[in-house]
Amino acid sequence: MNGQNRADIKIGAAVKIVLKADQKTGVLTEGTVKKILTNSSFHPHGIKVMLTDGQVGRVQEIL
Repeated sequence: MNGQNRADIKIGAAVKIVLKADQKTGVLTEGTVKKILTNSSFHPHGIKVMLTDGQVGRVQEIL
């Protein structure tokens, strides 16, 4: 799953996100969802989440 639909992402799910600083390079960061920050049901660049370690980025892949 690509992380564009909010319904696919659950708190506690393992995901790969792209951090704001890594958007140009496309480097992905793996972690566990602590909080879903995007309110809309769909976002073309990925739903924005906060990981348990406090990092914020857009979901690129749901593991």
